[in-house]
Amino acid sequence: MKLPATEIKSIAIFRALQLGDMLCAVPSFRALREAYPQASITLVGLPWGKSFTQRFNKYFDDFIHFPGYPGLPEQKFEPADFTRFLTEVQSREFDLVIQLQGNGSVVNPMVELFGAKYTAGYTIDGHYAPDNGLFMTYPGEGHEIERHVKLMEFLGIPSQGTSLEFPLTADDESAFAQLNLNIEPQKYICVHPGSRGSWRQWPVQYFAALADYCAEQGYKVVITGTAEEQEIIDQVKEHMRTEAIDLAGKTSMGAVAVLIKDSAMLISNCTGVSHIASAFKTPSIVISMDGEPERWGPLDGRRHRTINWLEAPDFHSVVRETIELVEHTSY
Repeated sequence: MKLPATEIKSIAIFRALQLGDMLCAVPSFRALREAYPQASITLVGLPWGKSFTQRFNKYFDDFIHFPGYPGLPEQKFEPADFTRFLTEVQSREFDLVIQLQGNGSVVNPMVELFGAKYTAGYTIDGHYAPDNGLFMTYPGEGHEIERHVKLMEFLGIPSQGTSLEFPLTADDESAFAQLNLNIEPQKYICVHPGSRGSWRQWPVQYFAALADYCAEQGYKVVITGTAEEQEIIDQVKEHMRTEAIDLAGKTSMGAVAVLIKDSAMLISNCTGVSHIASAFKTPSIVISMDGEPERWGPLDGRRHRTINWLEAPDFHSVVRETIELVEHTSY
């Protein structure tokens, strides 16, 4: 390793992003923990990230809420909040901060202000990065999972594989049990039609058609989503000929994960739940509406069928992929 474990006792990872982005970075977290088993590792992220570190407590020891920064769209920037945040981070005196947010064009100068002994991460030509041999040119291609594993390897940290994880807790199992769903493992399919951005939303009538097909094959249909996605889910149900179980706003993320783990298939947009299905090896149909399926779709293209809708908006091809998965659920 470029930085020996005897020298690195405290590490901060800066990645202030949403669930799917965080899950894609888990293989890099796994490699980092293996390389620095005795180090205290802190995630610097969005407010929801605290629950992420609790779920992945074998990789993280602490969490610091990142309040936003100019040029990052995830949350509004408040100068006073950032000043308090920076004071807290500097007081920790981290041995190493890893910028795992992106290419570094916006955040590298900010991360340098954290005051760590060493700073590492990504950079691109024409933008600031410390000249310390710990910044790798940001990969312009390849899967999101592999990009972060490559950064670890650049830092001399061996890969521990690219498989995803989603640890389940007793609370998750309890929350699922409290739903009292009349379903059996592998006898139902999950449909998750919502998406964080409307521009990533596949038409509801297509979700309905795939759900009807699965229902006609003997599967119960369970539709998941947040309370804010109730309208979308209602539209899917209105287009369906068969009955569906509506769980909009009724589940925790952990309960949804339990549901996906035991389902025969997931049908969704390319969102966080698609990565949960990948972690559990649950077959899935994933509709990519952002034009980057090679970056964000599951790595296993046999078990998980990712459709680049912007390039090939052919509903009949999606139906064919669905039929094939249903016929080969032993994948």
